[in-house]
Amino acid sequence: MALIISTWAWGTKYGPEYVAKLASAVRRNLKQPHRFAVFFPQEEDAYLTEIPGCFARLRAFDPEWQASNGIEPGDKIVCMDLDLVVTGSLDGLFDRYEPFTILQGVNSANPCPFNGSLWALTAGYRPDVWHEFSPELAAKVPFYEFPDDQAWLADMIPEARSFGPEDGVYAFQKKGWPKGEALPKNARIVAFPGWRDPSQYVRLDWVAENWRA
Repeated sequence: MALIISTWAWGTKYGPEYVAKLASAVRRNLKQPHRFAVFFPQEEDAYLTEIPGCFARLRAFDPEWQASNGIEPGDKIVCMDLDLVVTGSLDGLFDRYEPFTILQGVNSANPCPFNGSLWALTAGYRPDVWHEFSPELAAKVPFYEFPDDQAWLADMIPEARSFGPEDGVYAFQKKGWPKGEALPKNARIVAFPGWRDPSQYVRLDWVAENWRA
């Protein structure tokens, strides 16, 4: 089983420096064999980048897309947001038998239990997540401010297992984060969902130390 650590890039919100910093952080903190990949939406999916919701990355569930990117059934695909900060060892974090695992229980105002900042998928699992998707159908499942991929995933795979503080995965100053700004002792990954971004917190030692190329 190959391990593919990936991130998705489109638009202008996150420049190449975000890719460089994430790639460097993975390289520093993941010793087990892996491949780091940056995926870009296919031409036929470009319309998905013009609406909110991060739907383009649902293509990762498509077996044909997987094969075209050298991903074989049974390989583990990890999807990481570009603005994550890796603060500890990632070894063993993704060696889980569950076919789909996603960050859960960290949203504050948003009632969706899932957060798309981090998820891991066994290639070949649930191709219907992509094949049955359309923006129109996504608008029919419960969502918060606008339809998005995490709401679609919560509706399609409600039984998914979770990443969370017990695994060292946190969302900055969201549910599960201790009061204040100090880094939890067991933290491996810190997500910055919503309006927050690590560039706003480089005054914190743990951000400055870990969010670098």
